[in-house]
Order: sequence, then C-alpha cells, then structure tokens
Amino acid sequence: MNNTLVDKLDYQATFDCVQCGYCLPVCPTYIAFEKEKHSPRGRINLVKMAAEGKVSIGDMSEGIDLCLGCRACETVCPTNVQYGDILMSAVEVIKEDKKMGLSEKLARNVTFKHILPKKGVIRKINYALYYYEKLGAKNLINKNHLLGKETKYGKLNLALPDVKKTRKIHDNEKVNKTKTQTKTQVAFFQGCIMDAFFSRINNLAIKIMKQHDIEVHEVPNQTCCGALQHHAGETNDTIELAKKNIAAYADTDIDYIVNTIGGCGASLKEYDKLFKKGSYWHQRAVKFVKKVRDISEIMDDLSLEFNYKMPCKAVYQPSCHLENVQKVFKSPKSVLGKVPDLDMVDMEGQSLCCGSAGIYNIIHFDESMKILDDKMEYVQQAKPNMIITSNPGCHMQMQLGVEREGLSNEVTVKHIVEVVAEACGIRD
Repeated sequence: MNNTLVDKLDYQATFDCVQCGYCLPVCPTYIAFEKEKHSPRGRINLVKMAAEGKVSIGDMSEGIDLCLGCRACETVCPTNVQYGDILMSAVEVIKEDKKMGLSEKLARNVTFKHILPKKGVIRKINYALYYYEKLGAKNLINKNHLLGKETKYGKLNLALPDVKKTRKIHDNEKVNKTKTQTKTQVAFFQGCIMDAFFSRINNLAIKIMKQHDIEVHEVPNQTCCGALQHHAGETNDTIELAKKNIAAYADTDIDYIVNTIGGCGASLKEYDKLFKKGSYWHQRAVKFVKKVRDISEIMDDLSLEFNYKMPCKAVYQPSCHLENVQKVFKSPKSVLGKVPDLDMVDMEGQSLCCGSAGIYNIIHFDESMKILDDKMEYVQQAKPNMIITSNPGCHMQMQLGVEREGLSNEVTVKHIVEVVAEACGIRD
C-alpha cells in the first residue's frame, strides 16, 4: 500500500465500482481502442492498483491520459460511481510525477496563466483570427495546403469557424446590486475560447434573450472558468480562477448566470467541488453554482418568436459535459423541436463523444480522429443537412469531420443558438 498515493488518489471511491461493465458501451475510447485499460472500469482499477502499490504511476498514466473525460460512464452507472473525481485525482498525481521539459512548462505557464485568464489577450486573439480570415490568409493556406494536407494543423485549420469581432455586452450598463426590475435578469458568461472563436454565437444569444424581455448584464471582472487548467491537473490555478469568478458575480442580484458553452458551464457547475465542504469559499460556491444555466435552459422557458421556417433535416450532437455533468438532456431537444419545419432525426450514437474534449484533439490527434471517424459513420447513416452542437470544441470537431468526409457542400454545422436566431430572424 502506498499511503502517499492513497491520500492523493480518490482511493475510497474506487470501491464503489463493481466492475459490472455497464459503462463499456458508452465509452468512446473503449469502443475505439477495444482495450480494458481504455474503459472506465479499467481506469478505476488502475487507480486502485496504483494506490495499493501494485502498479506504478507510469503504468496508470497511459489509460488515464487517453481518457476523454466525457463522463458518460457516470450517467449510466448503476452504483453512482463518481468517475470524474477519481479521474481528476489521477490526473493531478500524474502531473506531479511527470518530468516536463522546459518548453512544455513554458507552454503550460503561458497558456494557463497569461492567455486564457486574460480577457484583453483573448480579444487580441479574436481580432487576429478575424483578420486572418478577412484578409484571405485562411483560404490561401487551405487552398494551397501550406500547412500540409495531411498534417494535424493543416486539418485543424479547415475546421476554424468564421470569426466575428468580439465586443462588450454593454458599454455603460453594469449589473445593479439591488434588482429593481420585475423581468428576469441574467449575467452573461462569455468564456475564453468562445469569445475568441465564436463571439458571434455569444452576441446572438444575448440578442435572443433581450428580444424576449430578459435583461442581460456584463460582469467585467469575470475570467476563464478553469476547465482546461483543471483537466491538465493544474488544480491550484483552477481554484484561483473559481474564486475570481465567484467574487465577480457575488455583488450582483441576478437570477441566472448564463453561458453558451457546454464545457465551461460544467466547470462553473462544479465549483463547489473545489473547496472543502462547509468552508467559506464552499458556501459561496454553492450559491454561485445554483445560478448557472445553459442557454438552452433559458430558451426552453421562453415563448420564442419564430418568424421563419427551417426546412432542414438535422441531427443533434450534444456536449458531453452539458449532458453528463450539467445533466441538461431535455432542454436542447425541446428547443429544437419547436423550430418550424426543422426535421430532427434520431442519430445512433448521438451521445457518444466526438473526440474534441477540450484540447484532446490537439495533444492526442490520431486517437481523436479515430473517435471522430466513428462518430461520422453515425452521421452519414442519418443523412442530415445540418449538425447542431452546443459547445465550441464539438462545433470545430464536427466541422472537421464534415471536411474529412468531403461533405462540406452537403452538411452545415451550427450551434443551437444560431439555429434559434435564424428561425427568429435575429442577426448579428
């Protein structure tokens, strides 16, 4: 028994797993790679054996590293195993044990501390992407395969979305400390990747809410949610970001904290798990978490004013973290079911992860593409004209899948917000 690892790993939680195998049919890595160490129960067993000193941290790391963290296993688990907690404890241990080179340390430090948490830097990235596309560089690179037709970055460049310039929600209006209006008031969480790559969707979400009599406010001191940091084992950084966000929203008397990002929303929803129960920050986190809502939940409660029909056959690719962490299953489907003439088709394998998983498709590109190819087989069987997503990573991954399959002239990829805005006649 390794007492140090017993304390660091969520060892006791591993005993909740009865190795029944209910998780196997919903685990994308087990389906793709067909090895027990790439299944949830296999990974749990590796964590248990590492804590007991039967295998090394290195032996445990391969199975853990290739986990998508989609947490579909939690949704189907009959014994309510908290796989996410076990996984994150293992990620932290592996990160502490890993001997990183100077370049990796520098890259992590710059990304996690000086890019993602800095709104000014994110906006500069947004402007750079905007002009990269506007001036024709993106098309030139894709047309001439300047990044290499079969290289990782050449393929990812194909999936870059059309970028609009980000902008502040309100220039002069801030959230009132005391709510005086009777209509619903929300604070909008912009996110980092969403603000840099998909600010158009944020803008449309705000317009949808405002058009339907919801007061939308900016919270200037909001920062990165900490999801990517947490998934990389940078727990201390995650905790600091959580504190900043909790404090930023603390003085606002609003009904909900709304976001358009399945992954970020999941991170916000689990802030309470970062702090010791009953502590000062845990109590504040609990209050914060209760207000977090996905945009689909807000739209589902509205009497949406549809002005246009959308005669289109579509499939829904849900965000894993929207379903498996936030437990938002019905709202997106309910909203899409209300859109005039939109033919929503049930797709086999709908809830299987697409392989994006934060930056998984960058650091584990080949494995990610195998998972994406499996997903695209289900898409092609459904024969849709549109794939509807609820998360920026999923959006880019599914766009890449469309490009890889040569379907770009037949299938479009849209965020659920774009679909509703178009049907309502709302433009950015």
